[in-house]
Amino acid sequence: MHTREEKLEAFGRFLDVLDTLREKCPWDRKQTNESLRPNTIEETFELCDALMKDDKGNICKELGDVLLHVCFYAKIASETGDFDIADVCNKLTDKLIFRHPHVYGEAQAATAGEVVQNWEQIKLKEKDGNKSVLGGVPDALPSLIKAYRIQDKARNVGFDWQQREDVWDKVREELGELQAELAKDDKEHSTDEFGDFLFSVINAGRLYHINPDNALERTNRKFIRRFNYVEQHSIRQGKPLQDMTLGEMDALWNEAKELERRGEL
Repeated sequence: MHTREEKLEAFGRFLDVLDTLREKCPWDRKQTNESLRPNTIEETFELCDALMKDDKGNICKELGDVLLHVCFYAKIASETGDFDIADVCNKLTDKLIFRHPHVYGEAQAATAGEVVQNWEQIKLKEKDGNKSVLGGVPDALPSLIKAYRIQDKARNVGFDWQQREDVWDKVREELGELQAELAKDDKEHSTDEFGDFLFSVINAGRLYHINPDNALERTNRKFIRRFNYVEQHSIRQGKPLQDMTLGEMDALWNEAKELERRGEL
């Protein structure tokens, strides 16, 4: 691993290159916050993909791409005199110190759970902090992640199930209400109840320390892996998927599951 001096030198070299590109490259010169935003979203998802695959080489590469965007926005802001990368770093550092009084102050927190419990109260005390418990949840978050964050923030101020097992009564209640609306063929109310049901399932995942977004993505990848097996073997059999019966596809699906169980898929 690199020394602190080497890390600072590498970061300085990167900032010098960014300055040069912003000045001399026609593409870099024309970028704005608005034009970069879609690319930032894409780069963030590419990093998440590498993280899910635990691909160390790609994680390193994608972290660099995300860092480029962070510094690019700061570079644009420096040109209008609003702030620069030093301001970004200093604000972040000040926030980290303020939010960790158990490290930099007199507060006590022996476990990660105790640290998390303190954070929401600390955020409310910040000069530019959230004015409400849920105020820090971005509107643009994907709905599944947003639901988890809403529930987690409410938990931090004590609004939560006393016994996590009790959440299953709520899940069953919401499922029953959903099935009742579906039976009426009421699209509007069914949509509302489906959302309530999903919210309760996400809540159950949180209570059992299962991140629902990670869990769903694992299932997505598992489905893709198995379905690709079915598709590839249907081609080998000279029979397109659309010409296969459901029973034939199920047989190949079960083969994929067995190979997966043995670690061969």
